[in-house]
Amino acid sequence: MKTKLKLTAGLVLLTICPALQAQNPVVQTSYTPDPAPFVYRDTVFLFTDHDEDDAQYFKMKDWQLYSTTDMVNWTYRGTPMSTATFQWAKQGDNAWAAQAVERNGKWYWYICAEDTTKHLHGIGVGVADSPTGPYTDPLKRPLIPGDWGYIDPSVFIDDDGQAYLFWGNNGLWYARLNEDMISLGSEVIKVNTEDTDAFGPLVMKHDYQLNKRIPKTNYEEGPWVFKRNGLYYLVYAAGGVPEHMAYSTSKNINGPWKYQGRIMNEAENSFTIHGGSIEFKGRNFMFYHNGLLPNGGGFRRSTAIEEFTFGENGEIPFIPFTKEGVRTPTANLNPYQRVEAETMAFGYGLKTDRLPGNNHYLTSIHNGDWLRLRAVDFKNGEANHVVASLPKVRASGTIEFYVDNLGGKPIAILPVAPTDKKQQEWQADIQKKVTGIHDLYLLFRGGDDELFDFDWWQFK
Repeated sequence: MKTKLKLTAGLVLLTICPALQAQNPVVQTSYTPDPAPFVYRDTVFLFTDHDEDDAQYFKMKDWQLYSTTDMVNWTYRGTPMSTATFQWAKQGDNAWAAQAVERNGKWYWYICAEDTTKHLHGIGVGVADSPTGPYTDPLKRPLIPGDWGYIDPSVFIDDDGQAYLFWGNNGLWYARLNEDMISLGSEVIKVNTEDTDAFGPLVMKHDYQLNKRIPKTNYEEGPWVFKRNGLYYLVYAAGGVPEHMAYSTSKNINGPWKYQGRIMNEAENSFTIHGGSIEFKGRNFMFYHNGLLPNGGGFRRSTAIEEFTFGENGEIPFIPFTKEGVRTPTANLNPYQRVEAETMAFGYGLKTDRLPGNNHYLTSIHNGDWLRLRAVDFKNGEANHVVASLPKVRASGTIEFYVDNLGGKPIAILPVAPTDKKQQEWQADIQKKVTGIHDLYLLFRGGDDELFDFDWWQFK
């Protein structure tokens, strides 16, 4: 996503110092629009779309998955699903916004893709036994056939076990889901988005069918539905293009909805905004996307997160954008357990594979690339060496481990070189004892060419 540079040690520091404390966007190895977080036990799974690196429009072939247990270090969990999963969908493109949920040990990933029989977007569902897949299409057809504005599905399971699916651009529709989660339990119901009490004042927006500006609903697209303390919340992209984020509430899932106002401004360097909120370990987080990664923009968007606190009466406050994102982790990272190389709080110049399944790695590693992990707990400093596993070494290089910043001396330097082995483990001594909680940086050095793929590391 950025031109590779041959960096000297001094240039490395000059290049990355402004980014050292940045957390937003939270994924730097891919463009990750339309974030859909889901809390499962002690883990947050982040289901995202995937804008292609060269996209000039909505060029999207597949969906990606990330996870965290601390809200600051994110692990790439693969590309479990693509348009090829759905035989009814246009292949290789139009893998638009999606949201997933777990129920009774099964995972249901509701997606939007172009219905080739209708030549309009429809809603489908992939099903798996694990969040990482493999996902299959049990219906072999759209759950909701294509129609104008049928995008952005949002799934919600109420306290009584009844599940609902909401969706819609320039219109809002919903239906009950049967307990099997792959069939509708009601007719499709259209919500009156022209109701200004429900969605705020009408705004002048461009109508692409009429090709002119007309007064239209403040609601735009991207619904996100949840419930808190008996109150239903509907968060959505609002106000036309460029979009901001707003929300409405109701005491009944069927309405009437009451407009509550703007909660986020128009996204930085993106004419769309899309997201949703979760509660995790007693704290609340709002996910959204912007266009702030290098080469980013309206068609190359990235997930960002802000922490917020509900008001006394359940209000969502106005949430400003920050570069820092989540400032305080919800847990610490243990370096004495295997840490996947594709786990990071921030990365520079790196990419991940685009594979399904559970085995993933960092790739496109060049001289001067680096990654940062936050809140690494070295405890009493019992480690005396570090081990790293590299599935493929293309050229000789080193992995250097730094504590707190990239200045000074590394605590370990791990050299690697090409061999005939397919999976290679390398080991280096720890040169300086480290105790307590610190940030950890991994800096990659070598020649001008791509160096190696990187699977995992561990302090021992």
